[in-house]
Amino acid sequence: MIFENMDRIVFAGDSVTDMDSAQPVGEGLFDNLGIGYVRIVDNMLAAYYPELNIRVTNSGVSGNTSRDLLERFGRDVTSLNPDWVSICIGINDVWRQFDSPAMPDCQVLPQEYEQNLEKMILEVKGKVKGIFLLSPYYMEPNREDKMRRRMDEYVAICAGLAGKHGCMYVDFQKMYEDYCNIRHSAFIAWDRVHPNRVGATLMARAFLERCGFDYGHRASAS
Repeated sequence: MIFENMDRIVFAGDSVTDMDSAQPVGEGLFDNLGIGYVRIVDNMLAAYYPELNIRVTNSGVSGNTSRDLLERFGRDVTSLNPDWVSICIGINDVWRQFDSPAMPDCQVLPQEYEQNLEKMILEVKGKVKGIFLLSPYYMEPNREDKMRRRMDEYVAICAGLAGKHGCMYVDFQKMYEDYCNIRHSAFIAWDRVHPNRVGATLMARAFLERCGFDYGHRASAS
């Protein structure tokens, strides 16, 4: 596995990352990490790799667009001196175009999204062991749906920047699309965005697959 003892992983994002975590930065005991995929990642690392002390930090804030995250990135990510940074942003960039069409100042269009995301990448590139880009998503299997079609543009931007800057890419959109070929999205999220524990588990599994996580790992006491 790529993580080492005493590594710190900072997860930055919106409500999908936040999931009721402590604010402005959540970590440690109880529900400070929230109840989403970040908590499950932390649980899995502690359960399967108890010999490693890995510090997991949740820097997600509900409602954030990439513009909002960029504005607080220095305070809530880089100032924490992470070893690894995970960025999952873009859902609200798209969503505001559909639920607030008369408020263009709240919307982040593709060109700005790409610029914002690249600025965040460059802020930590070369200063951390690695950067994860987790794609935004919309749990709508019909690719002709207007919001799904728009979301696919942002997913492509995310994938392109991951390739350009050598980031580890996790395609949540593809992961959810595959799952929803078997079970309806209502099984995971009524609004097709905010996952329940099943959806959070799927996200954590997809993330850990990029980390060389070994489900057969057996720790030995030192």
